[in-house]
This record gives sequence, structure tokens and C-alpha cells, in this order.
Amino acid sequence: MTIAQNAAGTTHDATTDGGAVDHAGTVTTMTMAGALNTALADAIESDPDVIVFGEDVGALGGVFRITDGLTARFGEERCFDTPLAESGIVGTAVGMAMNGMRPVIEMQFDAFALPAFEQVVSHVAKLGNRTRGGMRMPLVIRIPFGGGIGGVEHHCDSSEAYYAHTPGLTVVSPSTPQDAYSLLRAAIASPDPVIFLEPKKLYWMKGEVDTSITAELGTARVARAGTDVTLLAYGASVPLALEVAEVAAAEGRSVQVVDVRSLSPFDDATVTAAVKSTGRAVVVAEAPGYVSVASEIQARVFERCFEYLAAPVRRVTGFDTPYAPPKFEHWYLPDVDRVLDAIDTLHWDEDA
Repeated sequence: MTIAQNAAGTTHDATTDGGAVDHAGTVTTMTMAGALNTALADAIESDPDVIVFGEDVGALGGVFRITDGLTARFGEERCFDTPLAESGIVGTAVGMAMNGMRPVIEMQFDAFALPAFEQVVSHVAKLGNRTRGGMRMPLVIRIPFGGGIGGVEHHCDSSEAYYAHTPGLTVVSPSTPQDAYSLLRAAIASPDPVIFLEPKKLYWMKGEVDTSITAELGTARVARAGTDVTLLAYGASVPLALEVAEVAAAEGRSVQVVDVRSLSPFDDATVTAAVKSTGRAVVVAEAPGYVSVASEIQARVFERCFEYLAAPVRRVTGFDTPYAPPKFEHWYLPDVDRVLDAIDTLHWDEDA
């Protein structure tokens, strides 16, 4: 087993973290970090065109040890370190993808990817359209994002709106180890570019992973059934929404939770069906609320579900400020009380 260390200094196994293997099938209990590591290894092993590279992903195994052991297992030709130059990393990946390879690159932290943003917007997202489909871009950009690890600015940003706003990019974020594995395999297999947002806060979450389960990009999932109100969330906000549902159940309210998963393309069918079934909705996300993915989800729900709504769609998000210092991030990030407060404003009969 290999050991990784989180921001707080606690050691964790990057593969199974002491989990149990179901030897009768393909089900293994592992962390999200382990699921991502396994997905990368399986993709490299199954497709000679898959290549993994980025800053410190080789011998070190990445800051969060997501690529741990890949260089030792597959060699430096398949998993290697790069200079500290994000625009160069993406530019190199573009050239590889143009020539038939399937590069999977890692940006160490969300804001570290910003020096490569011009490459992503001008080339990664547009080459398929520019060539009228003659040249595809099978490229995955893995980005650890979001807060909850006690990091400073540039290490805890949530920049998903920039990518979701850009036509030509698929943007997804897992919230469980199973989705981490299945969505990453689907992203690597895609003929078009995928921004794969990994919630750092959830890297050490444990769960069962069945490597035979496939995922379809562009789909949401109902994570919990409920009849009174629908919480719409993605990434690290999904476990929060599930925690809210547990607390609300004790107070007599049935809360449905939808894991959006795919920010672009967006699964309107699943989301609108869920909201129509409850008549109330709250969007939960870590990123600042102004001109955000949460804003877009709110607008889409209003447009498609207006006549079914018993109350306005609320949002619970991070604040419209730069990310808070570590000592204050618990004030910045959405929490159970803030979401419950939003639910309480949804025009319940007892309020009359």
C-alpha cells in the first residue's frame, strides 16, 4: 500500500485506505483518491494512447498522491513530470491530442490553471469546431478545486463557471468514489475535451467502487429521494446536501438531493423532473454566487419549472469575496444551518 498525506498532516492510503475487497466481484472500498488513481491506471493499461503528465505527478505521485505509483508501474513514457509552466503543459497536451494521443494532465490546484486559460479557451475548446469536426481533442484536464482543506488563496478557488461558460468543453465533478472512477474513465474515453474538477475536500472520502460500472457524461443522478424540497448540488456540496437531508428528516421534512455531476452539458431532464416532483428547490455550491454555475442552475429551473414552484428557487453559495483565510473558511463555505435557513424560507403552509 502507498501512503499519502493530506493538508492537515494526517496519513491516508491513496489506494484502498484499508478498505475491504469483494473478491467475488469487482467491488472495492476505497477513497476518492484511490478511485481516481485506479481509473488512471486502468486507462493507461487498457489504451496505449493514454498518457499522464503534470507538475510533480511522477516520482512524487502528485500533491494529493492521485498519480502515486503510476510512473513506477508504467514508466516515465506514460506518466511523467513537467516544468512549472501550466500554459506549456496544456499546449503540449493539445499537440499530443491533435496527433491521436489521449493526454490526461493535472493542474495542482484550481487557480494554478489560470496561466493556461488562454490555451484552454482558444484552442482546447475550439479546435473541434474550427476544423468542423475534422480534428477532435481527446484531452482531460484534471483540476483539484474547492475549499475545506485549510488552504490559502490560489489553493481553494472554485473556478468552474469559467469553464462551464466556454462552449466546446465538457465540465464534470464527482462527489463519490464510484463517480470519481466511472466519470474519469468516461472522460478519458471521450473524443472531446473534458475539464474534470476534483473536490479536494472529498479525496479521503471512502466508498464502494465497482470498476465494471460505466458512466455517461452529461447526466445527473438522484442521490436521495424526497418529497418536500429538492437540493441541487455538485462536488463537495453533495455530502453537505445529504447531511442537511438527514437533519431535516429529524425535523419532519423530506429532502430530495440531486447530484448535478455534469455542469456542461447540463442534465435538464433529471433536474427539472426532480424539482417538479417537490415544487421547491435550493441550489448549494461553494463558489461565489454572482454570475455562477448556481445562478445558471437557478435560472434553468425557473424557466422550466415555474408553474410547478411553490416558492422562489434559493441559492446557498460561497460569498462574493476572495477566498477566506484558513481560520475563517468555515464562515465562507455553505454549511448545514445556512441551507436549512434557506429551506425555511420556501413558503411552507405553516408559515401562513
